[in-house]
Amino acid sequence: MIDAAKTVPGVLNAYHLVDEATGNGLSIAFFQDDVDVAQVKAAIAQEALKIGWNDVPRPTPSSETIYRVVRSG
Repeated sequence: MIDAAKTVPGVLNAYHLVDEATGNGLSIAFFQDDVDVAQVKAAIAQEALKIGWNDVPRPTPSSETIYRVVRSG
């Protein structure tokens, strides 16, 4: 899914982290300011259909939060 997200212009990088003990995951992506997040989600959904990701029941994310980077160092 990270590769699908990175097909959208302006997606700089993405990471998927997993806690091996619990199976909980966290995805983090970095975008340029003008990226349409809906376009990224559509690219991911299209890839999920293509590979049959949704053919098996899977837990859905419990939340989604979008932050803006205001400073880095």
